[in-house]
Amino acid sequence: MNQTTWTISELADEFQLTARTLRFYEQHDILSPERDGQKRIYSQRDRTRLKLALRGKRLGFSLSEICSLINMYEGPGSTEPQLNTYITVLNKHKAQLLQQKADIEQVLAELTMQEEHCQALLEALPSKK
Repeated sequence: MNQTTWTISELADEFQLTARTLRFYEQHDILSPERDGQKRIYSQRDRTRLKLALRGKRLGFSLSEICSLINMYEGPGSTEPQLNTYITVLNKHKAQLLQQKADIEQVLAELTMQEEHCQALLEALPSKK
């Protein structure tokens, strides 16, 4: 089935989101459904923008970065500046994650050393029999 429009509940079900989450993305101009009375009608454009927003969220982008990147692809111009901007954002987040990974590895190593130290102290205690 090649669907071209979705209701709020259909889109929410497809992406396993709440209607409230979709309304949140509307408030931030990521989604702009048409209205039929109180009913929201989402287009293929909305669905694609939602998919990109969720991908950006998964990658750790801020809401303003997500909006900027999504809107960049709807503006005029070639894709070269768009791709360079995206690479810059990706590299920034990659660097942050690598730093967090190094920090976590350091803390884990310190925890292991403390655990080993405590085990050695326990083994050195006189036996209670």
